[in-house]
Amino acid sequence: MLIGIDDTDSPQGMCTTYLGAVLVRRLIHEHMQIKEARLVRLNPNVTWKTRGNAAIAFEVDGDPGRAFAIACATVEELSDLSCGNTNPGVVVTETRLDPAFYYKAVTDFCEIDEAVSILDTAGARYQGWKNRRGLIGATAAVASELEDRTSEILVYRRPERWGTPREVDRDSLFATESATFPHTWDTVDTVNNVVVCVPHTPDPVLFGIRGESPAWVMAARQMIQSEPHGIEQLYVTNQGTDAHLLAGIMAELCEGLSYRVQGIVGSAPVTGTGGHVSFSISEGNHTVRCMAYEPTKNFRSIIRQLLPGDTVIAVGSFKKGSINLEKIRIVSLARSTITRPPFCTACNKRMTSDGKNKGWKCKKCDARAADPEIEEIPQTLETGWYEVPPTARRHLAKPLCRGEPEY
Repeated sequence: MLIGIDDTDSPQGMCTTYLGAVLVRRLIHEHMQIKEARLVRLNPNVTWKTRGNAAIAFEVDGDPGRAFAIACATVEELSDLSCGNTNPGVVVTETRLDPAFYYKAVTDFCEIDEAVSILDTAGARYQGWKNRRGLIGATAAVASELEDRTSEILVYRRPERWGTPREVDRDSLFATESATFPHTWDTVDTVNNVVVCVPHTPDPVLFGIRGESPAWVMAARQMIQSEPHGIEQLYVTNQGTDAHLLAGIMAELCEGLSYRVQGIVGSAPVTGTGGHVSFSISEGNHTVRCMAYEPTKNFRSIIRQLLPGDTVIAVGSFKKGSINLEKIRIVSLARSTITRPPFCTACNKRMTSDGKNKGWKCKKCDARAADPEIEEIPQTLETGWYEVPPTARRHLAKPLCRGEPEY
């Protein structure tokens, strides 16, 4: 069977992945076999998400009726149902669902009725609480088809420590990054000297390590020194895969979807209030604004060097008329020149204009020249890919250490 769960957490506490880790242990206690635990990130622009818009799914051998009862009881026990924005959903299905629903949930928006229709057709067991919105994520999780997959090990705090400052040795995190990158990523941000893998929210997570395989994240996990931990759970995931991106046409961008869009830089980047950097790109008669916000830190210094005429591929979410950049590819650089009066070869001085469309003339010897001197200004950038730093990276965004995108 496949078990899916979503929307059990809140900004005040709890975490759906932690609830999943507890459920795994309860199912094992009932002599069920956990074949796979899956962490599925969905459209990051959903406005009612708590944090990273994650749902979970488990492939399990055992009795579906008993598993459904245990899952529902665990959700009722651990979910933050007092939060108005927490609306859990549980799904148990013995047949695999059409992955089209997952692809829509990760790239677009889905309705509760869509999920219910799919579940009814499949004869699945399901239960939703309050407005039942969690059924969308739970259904998408069990329908997920991860063509590209990564891993994450999540280590949780002991319940008596929840809400207190986390104790994770900073030096061990930087040492772990040094020893395991690029096979793991986003443990720390070395350029900005920031720890990334330790949350600041009041949920049960102590730290999480993302990487290319279970072996690498487990190896990294063993290097980290911290307060005494509670349970931990290894997940396969679509994190770091760019699963949320669509090929975009500038004239047809939709609010809340994420795209890769090619265009020509039309205006020099401008730094506005708060340190946010903006510029425009054009495709035919259509123009769109691109934004590199202050939290992207050093990424903005790359953006500021763009020149009108550069060809780029902008990658990010389209929100309020702007593409909020996650990364950018500089496809080609515009030729940048300045025009100056030519030198008089006899006097070794610059000529002056002899009037509109009349060329140039040396004031000293009356020598003439028809054309100005054109000097090319070397570009400070190189073509290729550039990305936001780990401290600003979204869960689904594929880091360049996994290989440069081919589009």
